[in-house]
Amino acid sequence: MHGMTLFETYALFGVVGVAILGLIYAYFLRIQTLRADKGTEEMQRVWSAIKEGADAYLMRQLRTILPFIGILTVLLFLSVWIVKPTPEATEEFGENARIIIAFGRAVAFLMGAGFSLAVGQIGMRMAVEGNVRVASAARYSFGDALRIAYRAGTITGMLTDGLGLFGGTVIFLVFGKAAPDALLGFGFGGTLIALFMRVGGGIYTKAADVGADLVGKVEAGLEEDDPRNAAVIADLVGDNVGDCAGMAADIFESYEVTIVSALILGLALVRITGHLNWIVFPLLVRGIGVLSSIFGTYLVKGGREGGPTDAMHAIFRGFLTSAGISIVLFGIVAFAYMQDVPGGWWRPFLSTVVGVALAITIDRLTDYFTGSEGSPVREIRESTDGGPATTILTGLSVGYESSVWAIFVIAVTIGLAVLIYGNVPGYSGAELFSFVLYSVALSGIGMLTLTGNNVAMDSFGPISDNANGIGEMAGLDQRARQIMADLDAVGNTTKAITKGIAIGSAVIAAVSLFGSFITDVRVVDPQALAEGISVAKPLVFIGMLIGGAIPWLFSSFAIRAVSRAAGQMVTEVRRQFRIPGVMEGKVKPDYARAVSISTEAAQKELVPLALIAVVSPILVGLVLQVEALGGFLAGIILSGQLLAVFMANAGGAWDNAKKTIEDEPRDPANNLGKHSERHKASVVGDTVGDPLKDTAGPALNPMIKVVNLVSVIVAPIVVQYKELGIVGWLVVLLLVAAFIWAMSQSKRHVPVTAAAREYVPAAGATRE
Repeated sequence: MHGMTLFETYALFGVVGVAILGLIYAYFLRIQTLRADKGTEEMQRVWSAIKEGADAYLMRQLRTILPFIGILTVLLFLSVWIVKPTPEATEEFGENARIIIAFGRAVAFLMGAGFSLAVGQIGMRMAVEGNVRVASAARYSFGDALRIAYRAGTITGMLTDGLGLFGGTVIFLVFGKAAPDALLGFGFGGTLIALFMRVGGGIYTKAADVGADLVGKVEAGLEEDDPRNAAVIADLVGDNVGDCAGMAADIFESYEVTIVSALILGLALVRITGHLNWIVFPLLVRGIGVLSSIFGTYLVKGGREGGPTDAMHAIFRGFLTSAGISIVLFGIVAFAYMQDVPGGWWRPFLSTVVGVALAITIDRLTDYFTGSEGSPVREIRESTDGGPATTILTGLSVGYESSVWAIFVIAVTIGLAVLIYGNVPGYSGAELFSFVLYSVALSGIGMLTLTGNNVAMDSFGPISDNANGIGEMAGLDQRARQIMADLDAVGNTTKAITKGIAIGSAVIAAVSLFGSFITDVRVVDPQALAEGISVAKPLVFIGMLIGGAIPWLFSSFAIRAVSRAAGQMVTEVRRQFRIPGVMEGKVKPDYARAVSISTEAAQKELVPLALIAVVSPILVGLVLQVEALGGFLAGIILSGQLLAVFMANAGGAWDNAKKTIEDEPRDPANNLGKHSERHKASVVGDTVGDPLKDTAGPALNPMIKVVNLVSVIVAPIVVQYKELGIVGWLVVLLLVAAFIWAMSQSKRHVPVTAAAREYVPAAGATRE
């Protein structure tokens, strides 16, 4: 079958079986979660409002993106049809190769998009099912609340693992050596949906969160989830659509993309060495990852009393357990299967171990810069004595420093990949370069081996946050509220950690795709990029400058979108506070109106921001040609990494600094605890950080990979049609028009209404 040995055939069918086992485990956890008690009638009333808002958002988002998906399916079909098939495609399918690969890429694109949607939507719905059950369990036991929150999040993690591995392996079993051509569609589908869900979810959640905090906390002096605040339900819904659906789709597409790049680069080594092992090994490693995540996630449990430290230790213990199991099994599989490949079995084994070590290192690094006990967060907390300005300045410095250390860690990882495969006997030049790039791809495979654990850690955050909100709105007792507050504090750290891992994986995946870009270009034209990509050439340098600027433009528009939407939310919350009886708690606010504002605002921004990511690499490639496109990719990877880590960690540090102040004894007279001046300064810092850590920063991950995947897809076309002609220049003009339209939509101004100008905050509104 496709030139595989009997062992390889059975092994890959075994990998498919492991993927299905991961999905069965997710279903088993679903049954466990749904059996838990949902609490009091009041708790279920709040929960129902969250559930309805989340469902409404997902349906609206689906209607927005489906037409875009339809258009891109046709374009992906044509992207194969207008270039000659690869030698591997011709070898597999003969004279029908072009039509088979064209349909394969289009269908794989739909599969990737569908799986990404499924992971985000099903995972988010299970998070919503879990939050009220965590709140209910917190009335009796810290350990039970922790277990339910983590296992509800693990459902999303195992869906990510299972569907990603299932899709990639099945495509390889169908297409064999021609699989990378189809897998580009699979990766692009998942990445594009992740971009939509990240951008839309991020705008939704931060519009609600910023509006709720600025008016509710700062102006009116209300608590975090006071039921008199009209934006509270929208804020709780936003935690799910942003952190659950968005992050799940984000990690899923990283999972897909690392498979795509590993198989493309593995195929390059198959051409060089004749060994199919290079393609099969990454799939075997991914199968090991699913098994290790099942064991590690199920071990996460806490004591009856517990606390933030106990919860963090339990989660990290499960993470390390999965890592240990993975490393041992990697060694066994590499020793048994990779003995005969050039360089020996230990090189691929070490490359995957480097990836696991990278995940753990980023985990610890992010925990240091954003964790409640770390010195950076304590420094921000102390700076609140100076007011909002010093709070913001200290947070900025923390974010900038963290980005530097993160880039050093990734540089060391790539350096180790070079060290491992930089001297394979008998190979030199371009061949040795392919070995090194394959080593980088294996590091990405190893890094995302623990995807089940990573996504579980991320979903744990919004589930705990929602549980805390439900407890506040339902008036649960102080002990239960403290348990949920402790879990919420841990959730802030785990969310920050997984954001760091997602950003790191995005860069490793992007570097791997960069290697795939070079490899695919050389297949079409061996003379293209024969001398590499030299920044000494003016066009390449121009491409690098443009690439470095795109993440800043994208982030600017994403933050502007949050600002616009938050402005509308502020106006609405202020308006409702003026309704007689709302501030006295006698009249229920119109929560649905606030949910509608966030939903509509998020959907308006999706297509313009996606167009910027899709159109920019095509324009650079067509106008400046393929080498400049390589420079463009280098610029976007470096700039995007630095900016994404800065925004994610600065925002996470501001958030946890605020949490630590809220946990202090309440004494505004001595500037301590909630409603003190220090608290108000921390809320302002957190509000500034919200769109950074939950919208622009995370959205850069899929944006970087969308740009890289589009570049890999369009590169053969750029090489084959160097002379654009009339049709080519018409396409360029059309793309320029689309880019200008996207920018104009993202820069549009929403005027402040008369209601916002007239509002005077109510005095004495603090809820005791």
